[in-house]
Amino acid sequence: MDHSDFDTLATAAFKGERVAARRLAARTQVSEAQALLQVLTLAAGAPGLAHLLAEREAQRQRDEARRLARQANAAHKLAQRKAGMQPSAAWRGWFDGSAHPNPGQIGIGALLCGPDGQRVEISRRAGHGNSSEAEYLALTALLEAAREIGATGLAVYGDSQVVINDVNLGAARGAKGVEEHRARVVALMAALDGVSLRWVPRHRNVEADRLSQQAIDRAAAQAAVEA
Repeated sequence: MDHSDFDTLATAAFKGERVAARRLAARTQVSEAQALLQVLTLAAGAPGLAHLLAEREAQRQRDEARRLARQANAAHKLAQRKAGMQPSAAWRGWFDGSAHPNPGQIGIGALLCGPDGQRVEISRRAGHGNSSEAEYLALTALLEAAREIGATGLAVYGDSQVVINDVNLGAARGAKGVEEHRARVVALMAALDGVSLRWVPRHRNVEADRLSQQAIDRAAAQAAVEA
């Protein structure tokens, strides 16, 4: 029996069979290879040694395939976790506008976040108007800031269905009275290229809402001081 034959038997043998072969070799003074051949021939029984070796090789390949699949799955999960720890590849923005009362003093708030940790906050007064005008002015301010900073792949979120639907529907089916605001927003979106505008519920727009309310509160505090 040559070395390659012994390697084939040793690969196929279970741990207990290898131990039994070493003991048999020690008792009978035959080589370990011959002892292992005897042990496996006895284990093979009627189907024969060739059948046993083929079965065990097939099982070894199945086990190896499962091991590689588990390894690949673990690597995939690790890559997903690492990707989740990285900043998003795109820019994201949130906007909100408030009018107190409605119509009344406008406060706008917006938050712009970049892929490398950039963060731009906007919180300021914007004259007088109604709530739709306030939302439009907040959206405009956000888009202007994105243009100035060179943001790309921008996803914009707001909780005003009126304004978001008005922009997405376009001039042909848009609301009356906000044509200039809509045109400005559409022009800015075209200049930025690839901007998406999506509605979110108010509880997912808290930062922009906070910034808009902050602007109103500052205006009220200043008015109280001046009075």
